[in-house]
Amino acid sequence: QVQLVESGGGLVHTGGSLRLSCASSGMTLSRYVMAWFRQAPGKEREYVGGTTYYEDTLKGRLTVSSDTATNTVYLQMNSLKPEDTAVYYCAAADSVGINSVNYYSPRAYAYWGQGTQVTVSS
Repeated sequence: QVQLVESGGGLVHTGGSLRLSCASSGMTLSRYVMAWFRQAPGKEREYVGGTTYYEDTLKGRLTVSSDTATNTVYLQMNSLKPEDTAVYYCAAADSVGINSVNYYSPRAYAYWGQGTQVTVSS
């Protein structure tokens, strides 16, 4: 079965950078749309970026990349701010079911990792 495991979260100071990783198994990366979401306490889960669809959630401060050889997706975040503090989730959806209308909705993604905490101190 499909499994997603995130890593790379942690505590960073304002202005710092982090690279999150999402290791996938049980799937062929090229057949799925991969995405990163985040959820802060008391807030809804928010689309951050993905391998197929672009959303300027972090205002040019992020890069999503993937390595098909290792089935890993990365989220590089720069110039981090305290408001970026959240649990960051990796998600996957069959490419057939994702389009330009629903790509930002958590409901469009069938597979989720356990999340990794990112805390940005001021």
